[in-house]
Amino acid sequence: MEVLFVLLTYLVGGIPFGYLLGKLKGIDIRKHGSGNVGATNVARVLGKPYGVAVYILDFLKGFIPTYLAVKIYGLDSYMVTLVGLAAILGHMFSPFLGFKGGKGVATASGVLFGINPLLGLAVLTIWFVIYKLSGYVSVASILAAFSAIFLVGMLGYPLNIIILVTLAAVLILVKHKSNIDRLSEGRELKV
Repeated sequence: MEVLFVLLTYLVGGIPFGYLLGKLKGIDIRKHGSGNVGATNVARVLGKPYGVAVYILDFLKGFIPTYLAVKIYGLDSYMVTLVGLAAILGHMFSPFLGFKGGKGVATASGVLFGINPLLGLAVLTIWFVIYKLSGYVSVASILAAFSAIFLVGMLGYPLNIIILVTLAAVLILVKHKSNIDRLSEGRELKV
């Protein structure tokens, strides 16, 4: 059952909502804007309501399974780590898009809220402040992801949660390589 739970979480995490909503509008979102299937690119290409819808759907891919894992197995169980990571990896490496996908920020935020809504809200607040100060979604996403490591460590979360949050932050950083390159060249788009 545990293997099935993790596998199902990965498959649900892999549902490319940005791509699917784009297809409903007759657009392959991968061929427009930044080419990413996440909420930011969808908002740029299709409009803010579509971006918000994609954010919520991608968020739920992380929130629901992580919340269930916490309730079923307890916060200190490595099942929470595996389930949260499976949701994020499913989004980033979707089996439905040739193992390509989004950058994992919305899904990772869902995972954080599934661990503890106050933790998720704290990291979301950090993201919002950094975004407002910098104007860059990518900068806010990377710095908020790494702030989550600091928060879970400072607040005394169990080791399995620290590992989950650290792996998520590193994956988010790696997935933002093209954004980092554009930032260094002064070509990154502000929203």
